[in-house]
Amino acid sequence: MFTRGRVAMVAAGLVLAVGGCGGGADGEAGASDKGTAGPAPVRPPSKELVRWVGGLCASTTTIEDLRKDSAADLREIRNPQEPGPSAELLAMSYLSGTPNAVESVDRDLRELSRSGIPAADRLLAAWLKKLAAVLPELVEVSPAAAMDDAEGSAAGVDKLVQSLTPPEPDLPELTEKDPRIAAAHERAKQCAAGWQPGQSGDPGEPGGAGKSADPPAPDPTGPLPEAADGKNTDACSDGACEVLVTSTAHITANGVSVHVTVADESVTFRTAGTVMRLGGAGGEAGFGDALKAIVVAHNQDGAVLKFSTP
Repeated sequence: MFTRGRVAMVAAGLVLAVGGCGGGADGEAGASDKGTAGPAPVRPPSKELVRWVGGLCASTTTIEDLRKDSAADLREIRNPQEPGPSAELLAMSYLSGTPNAVESVDRDLRELSRSGIPAADRLLAAWLKKLAAVLPELVEVSPAAAMDDAEGSAAGVDKLVQSLTPPEPDLPELTEKDPRIAAAHERAKQCAAGWQPGQSGDPGEPGGAGKSADPPAPDPTGPLPEAADGKNTDACSDGACEVLVTSTAHITANGVSVHVTVADESVTFRTAGTVMRLGGAGGEAGFGDALKAIVVAHNQDGAVLKFSTP
């Protein structure tokens, strides 16, 4: 026969057992809820990191364009157009402008301070190491070498330029591994698809937009407008013309000799001492007080360029 005390103990045991089962169910539900929770949100990147990533994107885009333009220049030097400048003159312009363009990229990268993210800082250091390996050889090449061996001297420089391939892991790989870099990459305007050097905008602003937006560019897939002077680059001799360039052209305008290369995503103006690369319609290149050039329109078929005196 049970005593009242033993009945109380059995009842208490049943309560604990029931409570334990209920607690287990709740615990399992809690664990399930926890397992399905999404990842913790990533904090917005600082303006400094957005600027840093944007600067790296800009420089790597410039290097990529340099490699493309260098290959195109070498092809032209090997097979110069007729009528047009000789292979020697083309090579002399190429040899004088290429080191300056590479030095400019090197300066831009050296102006970037440390990002504070070890993998990103290692990537920057790797880029600087690559540039340091080719710059001394580039600056030692004299443009006068083109007169003795136009193709050989240009091919040697192009080989150095083509060695500037992205270190591994490159920036796209880092964006996949580090959410901080990914967030900054998304906001930096220079990292957007189709961005080209010469486009404005403050990369420190959210979305990479600056205080003033770029004017909308004409549809790059539409037909080019008719150039007033067609392909007649001789019309530029007095410094005022509007011409169509479909690939390359050597233009002398108001006493300034300009070599123009039109690629799918950029228009490059090269003189004896400068290289200017514009990212499409609306871009403007200045040549001191003697000449300026505006890209009126640009697509995969070529570019309409307007030259005038300032």
